[in-house]
Amino acid sequence: MSEPAVQIIGLPQLPEVRPGDDLVGMIGDAVEASDLGLRDGDVLVVTQKVVSKAEGRLVDLRTIEPSAFARDFAEQWNKDPRQVEVVLRESKRIVRMDRGVLISETRHGFVCANAGVDASNVEAETVCLLPLDPGAFQLRAAFFHLVVANESLAEQIAGTGIAGILLQDLAAMLDHLAELLALHLQ
Repeated sequence: MSEPAVQIIGLPQLPEVRPGDDLVGMIGDAVEASDLGLRDGDVLVVTQKVVSKAEGRLVDLRTIEPSAFARDFAEQWNKDPRQVEVVLRESKRIVRMDRGVLISETRHGFVCANAGVDASNVEAETVCLLPLDPGAFQLRAAFFHLVVANESLAEQIAGTGIAGILLQDLAAMLDHLAELLALHLQ
């Protein structure tokens, strides 16, 4: 029996995701176009950023009027006051402010840096917010329906448990990854 292994493989055929895109269809097409396929035990990971982009969770900073607090904080730490304002708007509460980083609790209940507001991998003058549904329950359900509706993809993963993994809670998926990593490190 071979040793358990963990591999992380990207889908190079996945194009840039834009607001309104059918992310599930794009992922399905990329899986079909790849020579990789999905096998028993595979875990499909979708980043928050592409879900946010598909949901249109992008903010044009040119439309933001920063508050006095945002301007003062931004000036002190050499930040864009409009982005600081977006962070404040996305925060349920500020947990800590330290060295230019706002540690905040989001409306989803997450405690994270800058309320998850991110300016990387988006157009200039734009920031990306966390998805409306960070657990991506709609995404998993839609992917499950894609698998059922797409005979080729369904045949490829029939009996593998992939759909079951996709429909589990994020916590369960992370537990599964932790188990795989623990096996690999033993």
